Amino acid sequence: MEYRFSAEEEAFRGKVRSFLAEALPADWRGVYPDSYFHDENWPFIRSFTKKMAERGWLTIAWPKEYGGQGLPIMQQVVLNEELSYNLAPSRDMSVGVNLAAPTIMIHGTDEQKRRFLPPIAASEHVYTQGFSEPGSGSDLASLETRAVRDGDDYVVNGSKIWTSGAHRASHCLLLTRTDPEAPKHRGISMFILPMDTPGITVRPIVNPLNIHYFNQVFFDNVRVPSENMVGPENRGWYSATTTLDFERSGIARFATNQRALDELAKLAREPASPAAVGPSLRHALAEVAIANHAGRNVAYRVAWMQGQGLVPNQEASASKLLGSDIAQRISQVGIRMLGLYGQLDRGSKHAAFDGRIMAEYVNNVSVTIRAGTSEIQRNIIATRGLGLPRG
Repeated sequence: MEYRFSAEEEAFRGKVRSFLAEALPADWRGVYPDSYFHDENWPFIRSFTKKMAERGWLTIAWPKEYGGQGLPIMQQVVLNEELSYNLAPSRDMSVGVNLAAPTIMIHGTDEQKRRFLPPIAASEHVYTQGFSEPGSGSDLASLETRAVRDGDDYVVNGSKIWTSGAHRASHCLLLTRTDPEAPKHRGISMFILPMDTPGITVRPIVNPLNIHYFNQVFFDNVRVPSENMVGPENRGWYSATTTLDFERSGIARFATNQRALDELAKLAREPASPAAVGPSLRHALAEVAIANHAGRNVAYRVAWMQGQGLVPNQEASASKLLGSDIAQRISQVGIRMLGLYGQLDRGSKHAAFDGRIMAEYVNNVSVTIRAGTSEIQRNIIATRGLGLPRG
């Protein structure tokens, strides 16, 4: 199927491009991989996101009763495509706008919607996702962080890891175990936890590019009001699966992949290019370009399903699986094209695209692991999509 955008959607794409041409510096080459929360980038990123909020672009597809514009989901897709292709800073809003808010709309109380959605829409609150733990990543349902009822509060003890941007976040969408005796999927509850609550310690995890993006967060007798529980007690797993479906369904990865493909193709055509492009590399670049085009159509299907009020599951997993795998393949082709030049970092006059090819090559090692491993995505596709038996 060939997805086509309406005249109205294409007109909106033009508005987004005009905004980006004005809002981004003339020499903008994007934020170095996973350096969204770096001190050097943070003030500009927050300013940029505020401008988006002022235009109502953070909440294009939100229902009007929650402060959104109530526009079709495909208009949100257009915005996400343009932001990602132009490497615009948007990671600071991704958990709050794209994950926490839809989960609150589906599973939250009316009071939670009134209290938490407007600050997300205005870019006043920045969320982090407290799901993975040192011993519970792919098998998320085995998490051990405990929340014990004490009067009107729950007392949380444990730790979360790979919490992206936790050192910048105002709130955490947190999964805890509230019934240790229940089967592991049925004893989990979800909370919205302010990050300035006493007892929270955030420790940095510096990645191979020497960038502080990930963190480990420790909870020592942290009190969270029971009114901050999202969904019923011990039913947080089902709220979490909603969040994960939204996390895995975006068009952003394919748009970023396309930007990298276009840049590599341009580099290969330049007469003075350091890239060596023989027949095998031309074929490799063509193959991954075809794969990315196909994957983008999968992401469009996920968006269409969301627009129909459906919750994509195996479709979202297919999108995430493809986008991550293709990102790695593009990086590998880029390094092969550049040879030794591909090892150069920022600051070198010989580094293509200010060292981003090398950085993406290093960074993309993790994309088939984080946000749900490729193996987990294949299991979901097999069991929920193809109906294959477990085990």
